[in-house]
Amino acid sequence: MAGKKSKKKASIENPNSRTVCQNRKARHEYDVLDQLDCGIQLYGSEVKSIRNNKVSIDEAYGRVEGKEIWLVNCDIAEYPQATIVNHDRRRKRKLLLHRREIHRFAESGEQQGLTLVPLAVLIQRGFVKVRLGLCRGRKLHDKRDRLRKQADRLEMDAAIRKRR
Repeated sequence: MAGKKSKKKASIENPNSRTVCQNRKARHEYDVLDQLDCGIQLYGSEVKSIRNNKVSIDEAYGRVEGKEIWLVNCDIAEYPQATIVNHDRRRKRKLLLHRREIHRFAESGEQQGLTLVPLAVLIQRGFVKVRLGLCRGRKLHDKRDRLRKQADRLEMDAAIRKRR
């Protein structure tokens, strides 16, 4: 059994499997109905910048064009050692999905007026992945209700802990 624990510990500390950045604002602004991890087509200098945590997906979104899904407005900083071979910071990047996944996401997004929002950028087994969410926008009163319920839940948990 000791061998299993050491393997789990090694996978947690593995620098090739981690979350690079999250779009925390997306969980507040949208209701996430479905999510999917997908690959992304990158240049080498972009991968180096992502490994150095120089990526921002706060203003990014997914767009369906034809039979492809593109990540638009994602900001990946230039890699200083790349010199001439560097990349554009905010270029469109192609997301790598199977056709059935693209069809499912595109169809539900068009029919119901939903948005494709990147929730996180991950590194899994050395590959850069984007967690894409199919989201519905929240109204202002929905956001307030959610914050109120969350505060009530925290108060109840604190009261239970205090009684113990």
